[in-house]
Amino acid sequence: MPMKRIEDYGLIGDGQTAGLVDRSGSIDWLCWPRFDSDACFAALLGTNAHGRWKLAPVETSASSRRCYRKDTLVLETDFELATGHVRLTDFMPIENGTSAVVRIVRGLAGRVRLRSELDLRFDYGSVEPALEIDRNRAVAFVGPDCVVLHAPEQLSLQGSCVVTEAEVSEGDEIAFCLRYGSATATPPPPIAAGAALRETEEYWLNWITKFAIETRWPDAVKRSLLTLKAMIFRSTGGIIAAPTTSLPEAPESDLNWDYRYCWLRDAAFTTTALLDAGYHDEAKAFRDWLLRAAGGEPDKIKIMYRVDGSRRLEEWIASWLPGFRGTKPVRIGNAAAAQRQLDVYGELLDSVAAAAKVGIAPTEREGNLIASVIGHVEHVWDEPDHGLWELRGNPQHYTYSKVSAWAAVDRFVRRGDLHRAADDAFIGRMVELRNRMHLDICEKGFDRQRGTFVEYYGSDEVDPSLLNLSLLGFLPITDARIEGTVAAVEVELVHDGYVHRKISGKIRQGAFLACSGWLAECQLMQGRRAEAEASFEHLLNARNDLGLLAEEFSVQDGRLTGNFPQGLSHLALVRAALRFENRASNRGDGHGK
Repeated sequence: MPMKRIEDYGLIGDGQTAGLVDRSGSIDWLCWPRFDSDACFAALLGTNAHGRWKLAPVETSASSRRCYRKDTLVLETDFELATGHVRLTDFMPIENGTSAVVRIVRGLAGRVRLRSELDLRFDYGSVEPALEIDRNRAVAFVGPDCVVLHAPEQLSLQGSCVVTEAEVSEGDEIAFCLRYGSATATPPPPIAAGAALRETEEYWLNWITKFAIETRWPDAVKRSLLTLKAMIFRSTGGIIAAPTTSLPEAPESDLNWDYRYCWLRDAAFTTTALLDAGYHDEAKAFRDWLLRAAGGEPDKIKIMYRVDGSRRLEEWIASWLPGFRGTKPVRIGNAAAAQRQLDVYGELLDSVAAAAKVGIAPTEREGNLIASVIGHVEHVWDEPDHGLWELRGNPQHYTYSKVSAWAAVDRFVRRGDLHRAADDAFIGRMVELRNRMHLDICEKGFDRQRGTFVEYYGSDEVDPSLLNLSLLGFLPITDARIEGTVAAVEVELVHDGYVHRKISGKIRQGAFLACSGWLAECQLMQGRRAEAEASFEHLLNARNDLGLLAEEFSVQDGRLTGNFPQGLSHLALVRAALRFENRASNRGDGHGK
């Protein structure tokens, strides 16, 4: 069996969950009924025996090529053989209260025999369901879960696998439908595949046509926007970081994390990028999600939540899964949820300020929450935290965390629509706090000898998060301290055009792709357009053939690494592309001292 590669996968989704389909026609990852539910297809993190659904020609010599239908999340894979040519169309209909995968095969030339192999494994590949087969319908159920396959031909059971074969000639069209339901309800009926395809295509096209900004890279930007939209849980407005868990950041390492949750940081960044692109409804939905998730005690705001706003994310290991390409462990949940990360307050307030600038005024309840959050920042900003990268060692006074906390106070002070719930005395105290924070950061986070800001107080190393200092408006891009910091990142952390978090003698961890977008923004703001374009082109070149980005990119191997697709990478692409057109907001549009 060929080794899996992250770039071989495409994304399908319905705003409730998402599946990954490889170029051979196998759906190797699907969590049902939500992004953060247990997986019923987990072959991505193991073997075929851990659950998948393959639909492909019986003849293994078939060559394949694939693409999305233009500006949609409808994935088309063409298989060509000596005997014929067929097209497999995969999508998830946009429905309320239900979820399904529809697969349509159309004959384009000659004659091709196809085989469908459905091997459901619930609880992340560990549990076989009970199966009932009645001609062309198979019902699988275990515990509360029920999955029903409707096929065009008679189904049979081979071991634990539900199998059928069909021959497709030129002009023929057959459809398969896999639907999720409740084990205590009537199994859901099939979907009218043709009508569902038209409605799904129309949904994505109607959404992306709201993007009306001219850019040199329209296809890349629109594909990134569609990918971000696919990671918004429609029922609540929560935004996940990625639809996968435990895709390793480096081979033979334990840098495997579960990203199927809503990080306040990533969601706030995504909201700002969508606002820049002209999407306001998603910003309102995230605002409402946040108000529900935060509850009535701002000091207990978590850095991440489940998609419905609940807080339980205890981390455990699915020991039976061997991991992607044998890289263990496979983690479910995320222990970083218990960390203190001071930067989230700034990112939240920055996104709220960006929304206010386009007319999405804070509600009274939101205003009260903002004032309470700022009051909390006043008490915790000078404490150590675990930083942007969620390092699991001892907390430090990370420079970027302090700057982002400063940005929270700065946005609050400068925008009257954000501090309507506060009295003059509180606002005056926050002005003094903002000034004090700025002086402290410049004194303790800047290395005068090297002429650069450093990763954390007392450190002698730079970190790519420092590229955000000018983007947040902490200091002007022309300030010598910012110039020195950008230069230090370029010298010490850029390898073959890509920005790394760390560079040692032997690079193991991939380049963090969002950082290439940050660097391109900084270079462009410095007037170095040619260099900014080169940095941005490296980000574009890391995409797979479908235009999708993972969290990282291994320069050594030319391979995507980390969870996939990664929202932070795609939103960085959108922000950088729009800045080239002077359409990305200055995250700070203020100036530090």
